[in-house]
Amino acid sequence: MSSISNVSENTPHILILGMGGTIAGLAPNPEENPLQYQAGQVGVDALVAHVQAVVPEGVKLVSRQLANINSRNLTDAHLTSLGLAVKDALLDAAVKGIVITHGTDTIEETGLFLQATCGKLAHTQSKRVILTGAMLPSNAPGADGPSNLLDALRWASTSIDNCPGGIYAVMDGRGCMAIDLAKRHATALNAPLQNAPSSSVGLINPSWLSGVKAVQAAWNEDLPIPQEGEWPWVEILTSHAGARPETITQWLSSAVKGLVIAGTGHGGFHDDWVNPLDQAMAQGVALVRTTRTGAGATLRNIPEVDAPGCWASGALTAPRARIALQLALNASTQANKAGKPLTWQDFFARIADLPEIR
Repeated sequence: MSSISNVSENTPHILILGMGGTIAGLAPNPEENPLQYQAGQVGVDALVAHVQAVVPEGVKLVSRQLANINSRNLTDAHLTSLGLAVKDALLDAAVKGIVITHGTDTIEETGLFLQATCGKLAHTQSKRVILTGAMLPSNAPGADGPSNLLDALRWASTSIDNCPGGIYAVMDGRGCMAIDLAKRHATALNAPLQNAPSSSVGLINPSWLSGVKAVQAAWNEDLPIPQEGEWPWVEILTSHAGARPETITQWLSSAVKGLVIAGTGHGGFHDDWVNPLDQAMAQGVALVRTTRTGAGATLRNIPEVDAPGCWASGALTAPRARIALQLALNASTQANKAGKPLTWQDFFARIADLPEIR
């Protein structure tokens, strides 16, 4: 772990975990083409040093580089490393809050992962874990990374309107629960939380805060963090016009453990997929339906009755549903080893059935 301003790790501090991404990116010609860049080039120490002079008075900072990648290359192993680091920090009395600098491409997956594995712990420890990133590289004119990082540090370190401990995200002056992240724009500065229920970082909206507390009250137990090599293999498949049964049958001879179907409308899939998906479920492959529309919930037995091996995703998008299914499959395996006969559906439903913040 590298320290900023020679701060001892035993001194109360905010921990910044660097994962790379655009916020740590560099563009060869930032003035001419800031969107042509390489992510994960600047160390988290340098990012923090850039804003340290304007952080709240008395706040001590310690940084640690976990990875420095383009987040499109995020792996299961990266999530394991991040989850364990966050869990350890939440249990460390010297750590008063956690900020994670992360690429926006897969910040959606990381937000769901951290809520499902560390959300209860963050709440009970009364610590905020804040994900943040940027849409412009660090050397671009008007780069948004410094202001996003500063907002995240402020939110992690101050008691803003009694906003409780939990897993959040900050971008473009707004904050949301990390489980509501979904990058739905290629270039907008607020892309990861553009459509998420959110609040101003400086003045928390009471109705939003009420929704946050409802979610946290319903989240009773964190799921285990899969160890590296334990992550079940889950794929996302999109139903579309002209879908072929071979799209499904080619997976039947693989070691895949789950399929997330990004379906049309209410999460329906092409009739040519019905028989091969039935065969997949008969072989023990877990199946989750979600919608490719980008908004709205996928509900059980709508528009048709679900097969016993199929579950609806609720408000989870396909990327989030995939992480949730991986965690649910792993949690079921761990529970069965401990003599608790719980299915993956038992664990998946805990995530999919959380209240929606409106």
